[in-house]
Amino acid sequence: MQKVVIIGPAHPLRGGLASFDERLARAFQQQGDEVTIYTFSLQYPGFLFPGTTQYSSEPAPTDINIKVCINSVNPINWLLVGNQLKKYQPDVIVVRYWLPFMGPCLGTILRRAKKNTHTKIIAITDNVLPHEKRPGDRPFTKYFLGACDAFITMSEKVLQDLRLFTQKPARQITHPLYDNFGEQVEKHSARKHLGLPETKRIILFFGFIRKYKGLDLLLQAMALLKTNTDPALADIQLLVAGEFYEDKKIYDELIAELGIAPSLILRTDFIQDSEVKYYLSAADFVIQPYRNATQSGVTPLAYHFEKPMLVTNVGGLPSLVPNNKVGVVCEPDAPAIAAGIIDLYKLGEEYFLPFLREEKKKYSWDVLVQTVKALGQ
Repeated sequence: MQKVVIIGPAHPLRGGLASFDERLARAFQQQGDEVTIYTFSLQYPGFLFPGTTQYSSEPAPTDINIKVCINSVNPINWLLVGNQLKKYQPDVIVVRYWLPFMGPCLGTILRRAKKNTHTKIIAITDNVLPHEKRPGDRPFTKYFLGACDAFITMSEKVLQDLRLFTQKPARQITHPLYDNFGEQVEKHSARKHLGLPETKRIILFFGFIRKYKGLDLLLQAMALLKTNTDPALADIQLLVAGEFYEDKKIYDELIAELGIAPSLILRTDFIQDSEVKYYLSAADFVIQPYRNATQSGVTPLAYHFEKPMLVTNVGGLPSLVPNNKVGVVCEPDAPAIAAGIIDLYKLGEEYFLPFLREEKKKYSWDVLVQTVKALGQ
């Protein structure tokens, strides 16, 4: 048995990183380890957070020990938390790194913790260089990376970015399945639960909305699909499920300009964890029209619910979605996305299922746990 600390978002914070960290804690617990998550009492100052709230309205998990104690902007807090960890002497600290803003906070905490000369620091680097660049990105990242002993990435792109900063040990793994949102619901029942049309073809864009995710390209593709001469595909509806993390007005104006409002179902509030299974189960296909990407948490989510995907040929996405097996890979422009959606429907959901079920076997939490332990020796 090992003493493991995970540093990163967790309840009462919401979102994909929090869900991941809580699921990882359970994976360690299943192997008999003693696990504590250290999460943020203040993750972002309000002016830096683009959504409506950082906090979950769902009950706290009862099976995980979560300490809400890190203040991302208070250096005195960093020293206090680092000293706590130094005294606690975990065998391994697994720390999430997704944004350079967190570099000073996490880098300082880890440097204090390591003064016990016992604890190994393994960073799961979701991003090394961010999607949206800001002043201070490189020095903050360099400071954080310098406090770590080894790294895990979930895409080749992040591994390449990491090598611009350090040659310390690093391993690339596949992002594990998001299997903590419940099991698939029968499509008819899921649509009834969400109040969706039960006989229409429905494709899904899922997750928070930012420019790099390419929702505007998908909206343009929907306009092109309206001109498609195949009457069997004339009723495709796009379900957008996720919160705006940038100006909604840009998308409202584009929708009006394209005249596609009747083809859209907009659920642009934050999707609570308990509702995720209904959105994934209700869709025919999941569409990821990204302009750029490292990896995406939507991909393992779609794998868990056995939904074929369209992804664009950017970053690590094509390697996760074998073309014409578990989905379609296309170029990141509206005509190619429209053509890819047509290809998905021509092949049909049933065509992809055997490939999906075989490919998803690679997405194991045990692989991540064993990789952490191997790097921490």
